[in-house]
Amino acid sequence: MTYRSRIFGLAIASLLSLSGFFGATAQAQEVDLSPEQKDRIRVEQVEAAIKLIPADYKFVTPGKLTVASVPGRLPFAAYATDNKTPVGSEPDIAQLVADSLGLELELVPIAWADWPLGVASGRFDAAIHNITVTEERKEKFDFSTYRNDLLGFYVPLESKVTSITKPEDVAGLKVIVSSGTNQEEILLRWIEANNAKGLPASEVQYYDDEAVLDVALQSGRADAYLGPNATSAFKAAKEKKTKLVGTFSGGWPQTAEIAVATRKGSGLADAITGALNEQRRRGNYAKVLSRWNLSAEAVAESRTNPTGLPKS
Repeated sequence: MTYRSRIFGLAIASLLSLSGFFGATAQAQEVDLSPEQKDRIRVEQVEAAIKLIPADYKFVTPGKLTVASVPGRLPFAAYATDNKTPVGSEPDIAQLVADSLGLELELVPIAWADWPLGVASGRFDAAIHNITVTEERKEKFDFSTYRNDLLGFYVPLESKVTSITKPEDVAGLKVIVSSGTNQEEILLRWIEANNAKGLPASEVQYYDDEAVLDVALQSGRADAYLGPNATSAFKAAKEKKTKLVGTFSGGWPQTAEIAVATRKGSGLADAITGALNEQRRRGNYAKVLSRWNLSAEAVAESRTNPTGLPKS
């Protein structure tokens, strides 16, 4: 049995022991928000960006920008207390792009694992949900960057773990991470490096349901959670049950950027990049990040298909 198979087996066993099987779509995170956060920032269309849309591009629905979104965790995306209104930084970014291109926004809720096939097959015009640019993904998708990627390690408030900033710091720990993500890849690389040094083994755990994840962390079944810093920071400030013990680039050891993903060669990326840059100049991009506490992750400019993280 391979090392990855062993840790996957441990993850499944742990998941089943806690709650039984859960589907891939995260539960909606119903929260009380300020009126400003519930109402998206609306902007005027950008003629220069509209002109960059290829004449032969066919939108999924004429007159609409159909965007795949993953409602589940703030500040990225969730439902308001009415359990139907999408809120968060990613729906806000999608709204900026749609308005800029003179289109109506159509958000389609999906599970994270479904966005690649959905975009590649033409089911969605774009996917906007904390997607990191990688060289492997660039083979099938075009990208328009809008945020720097930052990851964070969080532990229970009473945890004796005080710092996780390098591979050796996870030796012997039980760490929760989301499957199929860049942070999972980084964590597995760290563990392999530790194994080569003869350091204590680490256990990797996977949970599709956030409530189950919380139970695992607070009950001691897991020592730490590794994920996008923004979501964990938002939750830590709200619930005061966890604390930050380390951050690093989502592309460790390289820097990484988050981007809007579109079908490769569709030509839509340049228009989206132009829209984002104009809204940055107008100050609307900064407003979106600021109200979700993401200002520290702002990019100096949106770029189409920049160098992505290398293939593993």
